[in-house]
Amino acid sequence: MAERRTIPPLAGELAAEFAGTLILILFGVGVVAQVAAAGIGDHDSIAWAWGLGVTLGVYVAARISGAHLNPAVTVALAVFKEFSWRKTAPYIAAQTLGAFVAALIVRWNYSEVLAKADPGHTIKTQGVFSTLPGNGTLPVGTWGALRDQVIGTAILLFVIKAVTDARNAPPLANLAPFVIGLLVVVIGMAWGTDAGYAINPARDFGPRLASFLTGYGSAWRDQNGDLYFWVPIIGPLLGGVLGAGLYKALIGRFLPGDAPPDQRAEPEYEAA
Repeated sequence: MAERRTIPPLAGELAAEFAGTLILILFGVGVVAQVAAAGIGDHDSIAWAWGLGVTLGVYVAARISGAHLNPAVTVALAVFKEFSWRKTAPYIAAQTLGAFVAALIVRWNYSEVLAKADPGHTIKTQGVFSTLPGNGTLPVGTWGALRDQVIGTAILLFVIKAVTDARNAPPLANLAPFVIGLLVVVIGMAWGTDAGYAINPARDFGPRLASFLTGYGSAWRDQNGDLYFWVPIIGPLLGGVLGAGLYKALIGRFLPGDAPPDQRAEPEYEAA
């Protein structure tokens, strides 16, 4: 009898990161397309759909990969030696590919509606796929948007670490993904003005690339014509490390070394 090939564990983790990020972006970019191109819904529906998309993406991937779904999370964990640097680049690639494929699906499904709303595929609907300073209309520049992304992602990682630290008081009964989703909802409602709360390089770069390849020639630039694509990459990467570091300095180092016995059996949700 021939030996059965064993699938490397990393392959399963990358598949989970791909699938979880795909689900997240299908709901997140999908809701923005519905609001911006069809006029169905508003800012609140966008914030809720993004947050619930995160929740569902985490539930999809958590058991296998820890459900990072965000390069800012992966890098922050690696910096503080909570994740292997060897797996960091593959995780980021899987996350970005998941976001890219999801955005292509949304672009295809909403092609007629987007063409009617914006026949030239201009800055008018570019924000469906990628973020812009001041959401494309308000007087926020590149550096203001970068500041916003550092702060917003720092908040994200700080609270994620608090919610998932078994030594703290994490949500029980498998509710951590739901609480993380609510965190994204409130970030969208409170920190969505200056830069569209990307707080996730894969979430922005993957759909931005998909839009560029399907007709949005200005995808790499903002409404002022400035090269902008790097802001939702660099800002979240810096902010993620800052937020995780602040959690360790202000909370983590004061917690007892072992998790309470009734919390040790909980699945580990490293992030979203």
